Amino acid sequence: MKTKQDIAGPAVVVKPGAKLLLSGIDPRATAGLVKAEAKAETERDAEAIDKLQDRLYAEGSRALLVVLQGTDTSGKDGAIRAVFNRTGPIGVVVTAFKAPSADELAHDFLWRIHRAVPAKGMIGIFNRSHYEDVLIAKVKKLAAPDVIEARYEQINRFERHLSETGTAILKFMLHISKDEQRQRFDERLHKREKQWKFNPGDLEDRKLWPDYRAAYETMLARCSTEHAPWHVIPADRNWVRNHAIGRIVRQTLERLDPQYPKPDWKPEDFVIS
Repeated sequence: MKTKQDIAGPAVVVKPGAKLLLSGIDPRATAGLVKAEAKAETERDAEAIDKLQDRLYAEGSRALLVVLQGTDTSGKDGAIRAVFNRTGPIGVVVTAFKAPSADELAHDFLWRIHRAVPAKGMIGIFNRSHYEDVLIAKVKKLAAPDVIEARYEQINRFERHLSETGTAILKFMLHISKDEQRQRFDERLHKREKQWKFNPGDLEDRKLWPDYRAAYETMLARCSTEHAPWHVIPADRNWVRNHAIGRIVRQTLERLDPQYPKPDWKPEDFVIS
């Protein structure tokens, strides 16, 4: 039903068609990682990602899309900072998807997503994504059940198209416990530097925790594919979360093995006066 990537610590890869219960995955798991060592490895992975991204950008023929999905306070922003903090701004684009605008609602639900897909040579990072349309839309009944049902396969076809046209896809579901979320909300309430993040509406979503949990489990089962598998990342411990994501991103870029293009000229043919 599920497999672990040993080199990525406690990350769980959801096999296509597998039914997974999030209650069976410990959000505080470490898989034997030592905090200091893991943080050092994350720094090294971030440096490697920077070099690999430079090659990807120079090559200009493929792209990488990183999807980060999780409940409020699951650490999407923190993961982006930790994993891509060494990566130069050229060639990396972060898109944060919020509630759709009137213009976006006038189009199909994937319209705004496709517009944000990274161009060749780029790494695109989605902070939330098209999966909101089978999560919040399902839990809050923003669309009819048959419309939601159709979206799972529409998403799979969309991602298959991206994969077949040169965009590698990594999808990370940041898995935190309800108790950890409570502690993080409490920090947002009482720490001055975090109060700007607090949204009272998030507490209303918290009341729907079981519904969101069920919606996530359906999403993972219906939309983990060979070309775009879901990775469930235990995220109660930030350093474990960052280590797992950084390692998987690095491994993926290494498998892509982008290369600097060879010039169609010879250095000896030119003299710089």
